[in-house]
Amino acid sequence: MRLGIMGGTFDPIHLGHLAMAESAREIFQLKEILFIPSARPPHKTERKIESKAHRLMMTYLATKSNEYFHVSPMEMLREGFSYTLDTVNELHRKYGKDTELFFIIGSDSMADLENWHKAQELVGKANFLAAARPGVELNFDKVKKVFGSTGLQHIHQFITPSFEISSTNIRERIKLGRSIKYLVPEEVEQYIYRENLYR
Repeated sequence: MRLGIMGGTFDPIHLGHLAMAESAREIFQLKEILFIPSARPPHKTERKIESKAHRLMMTYLATKSNEYFHVSPMEMLREGFSYTLDTVNELHRKYGKDTELFFIIGSDSMADLENWHKAQELVGKANFLAAARPGVELNFDKVKKVFGSTGLQHIHQFITPSFEISSTNIRERIKLGRSIKYLVPEEVEQYIYRENLYR
């Protein structure tokens, strides 16, 4: 089975995340996409993130209309920081070694992959699908230099629809009282206002 993994803080989840996941599913013929909100991202300790419960609920609301999208709270149930390698090992235990894992990440995250926790071991155990905008190519010379032949086998690029949307910008718009309509799914928008988030 080819299982897609979409990880992230999802603070909040937005249409860019969903479009990226759907593009990867179609291009790489993934059986399903598992959205896994992170609990304590080790690279985001400098700012307060919304509660696990709110981020998990927004992820459920955003993905429920797509039959290929599912949500797992596995990282939120784990103590300590959310390391992707721990998630990979847990998924292999759950789905079996024959299941191929495909982590879907943005080009910004791809550029920093070498600094992730035990990155070399991680790339040996899972595939990474780097979403690139038209005209922004993945540097495969750097991939080979950092990860060797394993990197060339396990790191792939795909072109995704270009969305100039970020969770940071959405949070700022809410603070300023500006509209977030058409940036997040309608049910996520309603949930944010109902729960008075990001004020």
